[in-house]
Amino acid sequence: MSFTGMSFAQKKPYSVTWQQFNVHTPPLLQIGELATKPADGTGNSRWSVGCETLDRDYADFSKYKQYVGELGVGYARIQSGWAKCEQEKGKYDFAWLDKIVDGLNEEGVRPWMCLCYGNPIYGVDRNLGAGLFIKEEVMKAWCKYVRETVKHYKGRIAMWEIWNEPNLRSKNNPEYYAEMLIRTAEEIRKIDNEAVILAFGLSGMPLGWTKSVMDIVKERKKLHLINYVSYHPYYPNPDTATTDILALRKLVKSYSEKIDIFQGETGCPSILEYGHAMNHWEWSEYKQVKWDLRRMANDFNLVIPSSIFTMVDLQYENMLQSFGLIRMNLRKSVVYKRPAFYGVRHMANLLTTEVFPKELTLESSYSDREISLVGLADKNGKTIGAMLWFSDQIPTDQLERELVSLTIDGLSLKEAVYVEPITGRMYDLSCVILRGGMSGGKIRFSRLPLWDSPIFIMEKSCVPFKPGKE
Repeated sequence: MSFTGMSFAQKKPYSVTWQQFNVHTPPLLQIGELATKPADGTGNSRWSVGCETLDRDYADFSKYKQYVGELGVGYARIQSGWAKCEQEKGKYDFAWLDKIVDGLNEEGVRPWMCLCYGNPIYGVDRNLGAGLFIKEEVMKAWCKYVRETVKHYKGRIAMWEIWNEPNLRSKNNPEYYAEMLIRTAEEIRKIDNEAVILAFGLSGMPLGWTKSVMDIVKERKKLHLINYVSYHPYYPNPDTATTDILALRKLVKSYSEKIDIFQGETGCPSILEYGHAMNHWEWSEYKQVKWDLRRMANDFNLVIPSSIFTMVDLQYENMLQSFGLIRMNLRKSVVYKRPAFYGVRHMANLLTTEVFPKELTLESSYSDREISLVGLADKNGKTIGAMLWFSDQIPTDQLERELVSLTIDGLSLKEAVYVEPITGRMYDLSCVILRGGMSGGKIRFSRLPLWDSPIFIMEKSCVPFKPGKE
């Protein structure tokens, strides 16, 4: 057989999963879609996205810069890169980092910087799981680097975080980290006494390890240096993390009511991974977006600042990691936006700083599944909606919804609409609200479409939307 003269033009890459989400829609009449806004530079947001590992060139910021502002979150987490800034002892070159910091600010996204990892010219490792410094010579060089970095970026960085997952390596005992935390925080405050400082960047939520560090900080009367304790809750079912999160918050608050917790890094792979967080689970782009949205819904309900890992796939030395909201190729270029990109953008536009969690009651439900319910209120405390999702299992690839009859007590709306935050579509609810079902401070539904990802029931006037069918 001869193929001479035949053309094999390659199609432009596109997301099959995004197409499927837009085909498998709830059995309701679409009446509009969300109107989204890009980041505005104010930092008036609950949400952050990960732009980590640029210090080790695992991604190319210039290839995805334009998409960060479009996402609509207020902040982005970056890493400082001591080894990349100081390649000759005592000489600092921040040009590469300036492009990232200034680029994010240009996009209306405020960067916050994790000061982490060592520098080989001082004999210390620069990668994830790096050992903490115990030699005074290295600590002095680190403190000088911190001073120069904070001085250079004062006013351009929203927050400072001290190290990344120090508890990940068994040799990093609490005493080592407490010493680094105190000395680094003191250097930051010498330059900027009003700085917001995040401590720990914990891998998981190890209460014993955290307590040991906090005991030392308290004993040395240095608790005032810390604003937040950050942690990374990678749980296959994001809803099961709540008990541990509340335990961590209780522990932290026992030292000072002025210190709170900050969800500094977590997300979901889009394929089965053999390394890094949540490996050896059969993830997909369907499960990824549901996982990310459930994490955001839980963090909103717990009133915790939250950062989704990560903006793009990261090309580690041994693998192309698949946590990105944007799929990348081996040239570190954009292939397409995953459904998770759209889902996170829609959640950021719905759950703004003008919306607050409010307790509502699921009075009755005709479903075998466990349903999470989070009420939504405006700044005056008036109920404006609710989020609901099946929370008893790890997210699935399933695209069909279960039609559930239920009653929500405390949800009193004039004109209720259904918002699906993955696609951003808005639907009429009149056909599933029982006759007389919007009275007495309750709403009664028959055959309300639910699945294992948050859906919103909202007062129509409180939804930023564009009318008409997409």
